[in-house]
Amino acid sequence: MRRPDVSDLSTLLELGGPLVALGGGAAWARSQRPDIYWSTVGLPMSAGRLLTWYGSAMEACGLTVAPSRLRALAVRVTTRREVRPVPPRRGLIRPTSTGMRLRLRLAPGQEPADVAASAERLRHAWGVHGVYVTPVKPGVVDLRLVGFDVLSKVRMPKTAGADLLRIPVALREEATAFVRDYLAIPHQLTLGATLSGKSMYLRNLIKGLAHQPVALVGIDCKRGVELAPFAPRLSALATNPDEAAELLPTLVKEMENRYDLIKARQGITPGTPDEEITSDIWGLPEHERSVPIVLFVDEVAELFLTATRKDEERRDEMVTQLIRLAQLGRAAGIYLEVCGQRFGAELGKGATMLRAQLSGRVCHRVNDEASAKMALGDIAPEAVDAACTIAPERPGLAVAGDTSGGWSRIRTPYLSLTDAAAVCRDSAHLVPDVPALDRFRPAARPAPAAPDSPLIKPRPVTD
Repeated sequence: MRRPDVSDLSTLLELGGPLVALGGGAAWARSQRPDIYWSTVGLPMSAGRLLTWYGSAMEACGLTVAPSRLRALAVRVTTRREVRPVPPRRGLIRPTSTGMRLRLRLAPGQEPADVAASAERLRHAWGVHGVYVTPVKPGVVDLRLVGFDVLSKVRMPKTAGADLLRIPVALREEATAFVRDYLAIPHQLTLGATLSGKSMYLRNLIKGLAHQPVALVGIDCKRGVELAPFAPRLSALATNPDEAAELLPTLVKEMENRYDLIKARQGITPGTPDEEITSDIWGLPEHERSVPIVLFVDEVAELFLTATRKDEERRDEMVTQLIRLAQLGRAAGIYLEVCGQRFGAELGKGATMLRAQLSGRVCHRVNDEASAKMALGDIAPEAVDAACTIAPERPGLAVAGDTSGGWSRIRTPYLSLTDAAAVCRDSAHLVPDVPALDRFRPAARPAPAAPDSPLIKPRPVTD
């Protein structure tokens, strides 16, 4: 038996060393930096599968139709091949940092629901993490292919810019930004158990609103432990039910004053242009427009809990005022962000009516299925199962839905309480002037003083 030559070993090292290093680097990138792995390895492989097996995958999913008679005749005459079913016409593949985008023109008789029903099959056929279908216009759909789990380590898209009352606060599972748009969905209910990420969602929302000309009002009956760190940017803060019972009537009165302003503007005269006739504050001239108000209610159940008959009367008044704000606040520029662990009819009178006015819903991990049904059951029943499967190891993961019936999984990026509080301190000068809320404004805490430096630098003792 011939012993291996030194030259053979050196050749093996020269060829095998780079291959081992390349394989190890690919394995590391796949686990630690999936975006880099996708751009270098996953994208070419998935694009090759899609181009190679597009027709057969569509046929296996039942997304093909019989060809027209003219096309069948042309194939027989020119190629004499068997006439095969025709898949949807495919557009160009557009690579992205998280996947690919593809536009399909559906064949006559097909609808977007047919493609959406086959999304799981197409995901396995093309070797991607997810396939999401979005209708563009009649007969045309967009396929967004996501190459890896973008919710495992959230990186917000660079193109997700904030606008007035439009805050990109989380990342969707299809790698697009989840935008909290108060102009489209004025009021929202956010549910989640302890350590589910509900507070992280609230921090990102306050951070985004802190730089905008918006009055932020907080009700935190847990002695302010959640909202007190943001006090420099808040226009008002109530930290117990007694303070909340005084703050809510003030907001209702402010809403009524704004309605009076709108009605005064509606004093229509023969020479008034049509564009100056308005039914909300956004139609008023900018110099007359009241500043928008966003009311954050943390742990809403604390407002419903009672111990005595006097507490019950106070509870009924507060709930009535919250319902009025939810029903009429949008036109006056007052928006609600209601948070809690559980919110159902068992809280007491008015709870179900208030929940019905909160058209936006975000459900983090909850302790039982009934809580998920309270948040999503009346608008997107199929989203309840998705909310019940959220693992404790993924804080910040949630299911977002609205009254249109649409829903998606989202996850909030990590934001420390220290960073969020620093943003509020830096933007304290942006607190708008709302005279009605002045007496509820929390006292600003002085910034921690830096340690005094000695005028004479001490010298170390030497021998």
